[in-house]
Amino acid sequence: MSFDALLAVQAADTTLDQLRHRRSHLPQRAELLAAERRVAAGRAKGEELRAQHQEIAQRQAGFEREMQASDQRVASLDKRLYSGEVTATRDLQAINAEVAQIKGRISHLEDEVLQILDEIEPVEAEIAALDTELEHLDATAARLRDEITAAEGDIAQEAARVEGERSAAAAGLDPGLLATYEKLRDRLGGIGAARLEGDHCTGCHLTLPSTEVARLKRAPADELAFCDQCGRILVR
Repeated sequence: MSFDALLAVQAADTTLDQLRHRRSHLPQRAELLAAERRVAAGRAKGEELRAQHQEIAQRQAGFEREMQASDQRVASLDKRLYSGEVTATRDLQAINAEVAQIKGRISHLEDEVLQILDEIEPVEAEIAALDTELEHLDATAARLRDEITAAEGDIAQEAARVEGERSAAAAGLDPGLLATYEKLRDRLGGIGAARLEGDHCTGCHLTLPSTEVARLKRAPADELAFCDQCGRILVR
């Protein structure tokens, strides 16, 4: 039998292995993984910043509510003070003292709000910068996914062509020979058959003893031979 078809099957299998390796090691995959990790880290940071922003905003809202209530209280006291309803000096003094106390509290609250504005502005700026970065990363990830899909399509098309060639080559092989080849290929790192070039096996790249080379040359062309170094099917 002719073993050239077996080498054609081996060549196709090697190409298919290379295509599978290429598919799983597309450079865009590593870039996408890095982008997705940065997105995840950015979103986690964004949650922390928004929680911080919410806490500051709640404090600001609390101060502003107290300021509003204080302003209303001052307005109510002023109305009573100048309404003429209160005439007793002691009562007037008490109202004025309360108004002064409330206005002092309002002044303090205004300072607190100003301090909060100074505190919240950098957080808002960081959130805005982070949102911009995440938008860019999302766009990058989408582009990489598109590139991966396109590359996978090209590889699948090439693999289908090679599989067709393999099927055509394997069709003329003895099933027993093909089964032996498959077992050797599984056991020997994807190479189950190799050519003998001179006194070298192209599978293990080792030199065969001269007596073995001479014996192989004398053997019938259709006799199944194996490399005595690596055990692969040896095609003369």
